[in-house]
Amino acid sequence: MSRRALRRLRGEQRGQEEPGLGELGLDPGREGPPPATTGRGRRGPGCSGVSNRFELITTEEPEDEPPSRGERGDARLGERDAAGGNDEGAVTEEAEGDGQRDGEEAEQLDQAPPLSNKPRKKKKKRKTKKTSAGETLEDNDLEDIDSLLEKIEDTNGLSQQTQSGINTDSRPLLYVEHRNLNPENELKRYFGARAVLGDQRPRQRQRQYVRSTWLTAPKNTWPRYSKTGIAMQLVDTRREVQHFTFEHHREYQQVQFKFLDAVESMDPNNIVLLLQMNPYHVDSLLQLSDVCRMQEDQEMARDLIERALYSLECAFHPVFSLTSGTCRLDYRRPENRAFFLALFKHLMFLEKRGCPRTALEFCKLILSLDPENDPLCVLLLIDFLSLRAREYTFLTRMFQEWESHRNLSQLPNFAFSVPLAYFFLSQQEERAELELSQARERAARLVQLALIMFPSVLMPLLDHCGVQPDARVSSHSFFGLNAQISQPPALNQLTSLYVGRTHSLWKDPAVMAWLETNVHEVLRMVDAQDPLVQDSEHKRKMRYQSAPRNIYRHVILSEMKEATAALPLEVTSQPVVGFDPLPPLDSIVSYTRPERTNHPSNESTLSLFFRSLLPNFNLQGDVRHDGDDEAGAGQDLNQGVNRLMAAMRDMLANIQFQEPPRDDNPEGDGEWD
Repeated sequence: MSRRALRRLRGEQRGQEEPGLGELGLDPGREGPPPATTGRGRRGPGCSGVSNRFELITTEEPEDEPPSRGERGDARLGERDAAGGNDEGAVTEEAEGDGQRDGEEAEQLDQAPPLSNKPRKKKKKRKTKKTSAGETLEDNDLEDIDSLLEKIEDTNGLSQQTQSGINTDSRPLLYVEHRNLNPENELKRYFGARAVLGDQRPRQRQRQYVRSTWLTAPKNTWPRYSKTGIAMQLVDTRREVQHFTFEHHREYQQVQFKFLDAVESMDPNNIVLLLQMNPYHVDSLLQLSDVCRMQEDQEMARDLIERALYSLECAFHPVFSLTSGTCRLDYRRPENRAFFLALFKHLMFLEKRGCPRTALEFCKLILSLDPENDPLCVLLLIDFLSLRAREYTFLTRMFQEWESHRNLSQLPNFAFSVPLAYFFLSQQEERAELELSQARERAARLVQLALIMFPSVLMPLLDHCGVQPDARVSSHSFFGLNAQISQPPALNQLTSLYVGRTHSLWKDPAVMAWLETNVHEVLRMVDAQDPLVQDSEHKRKMRYQSAPRNIYRHVILSEMKEATAALPLEVTSQPVVGFDPLPPLDSIVSYTRPERTNHPSNESTLSLFFRSLLPNFNLQGDVRHDGDDEAGAGQDLNQGVNRLMAAMRDMLANIQFQEPPRDDNPEGDGEWD
């Protein structure tokens, strides 16, 4: 804007002095509005010293000086046009009378200093103000900001604490929060933002635009993402539950067939070559992640899993929600299994990284995708993550809501972890005394039931914790070696899995003292021949005859040595691949792999040997007709020998020998420098 336009906006002219009150239309003796303007931005003859009416809004005045009636009219216009004004003047005008206001204005304008040409900020007078609830707040209340915010929040129902408390009770059990899916948020709570982020902030500003996702954060080292051929479709909606499925396009199916060929070759380099051409092929990322983990390259293995999750999340349906808990995926479809497995392996890396709260959120996400069938059996893991993350209330709530229809007490991990959660709740001094006493009673009652139902857990648990039991416990037959030998194999897998995973949570001296007290109480009940002991023994013999397939799948993915050693022979004898361990027997196949050309099965050993050297070599030639088997046997043998000799000549002709370099000096002077 030029200086001439700026002076015209301010109402100045070249060489003009500071205007007085009369020229600005602020004469105390005149109560009417300022003279009307004529033409485009020009004023009448009596208004030679024009000032911009918007300047009056930002003009600095004494603290106790209210605006005049003309200024209030102009201020209203300025607020409507600029959309940045203050509504305090309008509220004040409605609260006060006109007569009293006019007298105060005439008295205060006499004491006002002359205005300068520079726009100055206008100071507002503290007056009676109305809140949105209709309460009148005096000047003293404005100074107390905390009390004002509390009143407004209580009136409007926006109190964060109250709102969070209500949402905690009204939200579904498997509700997932987006902020808890980011492990950096949890690490910031532990170590601070500076220790977690470090020098990442400048590099993030220079990073190119990538798609924002919830499950993982894309990295600069990843290849550029392009459509991979995976899509998600909405199958149907039943009872407010939406069922989705992943789909593979034709291009992705061809890549999938190449991946299966690479897996059968038993060479990880073939998978690496396939990923170089298709960097976001999900099954290749999952399989190569297992290879890197076996080679102790944990960082690369975790990075490959995150890349697989990013590829799958980019293919989400617009209606698919991670947080609602009402979206389902069928594990029987092979296209959906990669998402389950990627989530499970990702949460295992998060738990080892020291982010149990984030891992718990991913565990809830997996369970919400198919809570009825639970294909990866994350119910065997969710209690451990809840205890590690100190989410005791969630664990106890889950037990109360699901016990009636899922019989969670029949799983050893819930039978022991829930009373442990109640014990930790009883140690929180900030709770009421009534809640503490109830938690102590529930903890004692539930742990006694767990010890009676699963007596084989106690001695391995004490052994892993390095605790030597007293003579009464070690000599009693109820907790002795007979309890471990007599239990069914399926129950042995569950107890071994629980002890190997959660024994570190029981090493607390306070927990051990509490456990010792309840163990002696159980022994008293056993000696008294309580009917509950006999009933529990009968249930152990009738149940746990064979474990379902999802438990075997969970044990394989968890890689717990104690539980893996207890797997039955029918599971360990079949090959297990990382991208699809123990597929369901009732799989829903949408497309099949084309059959490969099979070689004749009646080949000789010599033919198989040369085929291993030369894959295109065929000793027997074309397939013979059934009627000419005996007649053409000699001719086929001669042709086979001829092909063999030709192949040998070709192989020997292609062999090139290179002479080794000579170390001696051809000149043979033999002199040293």
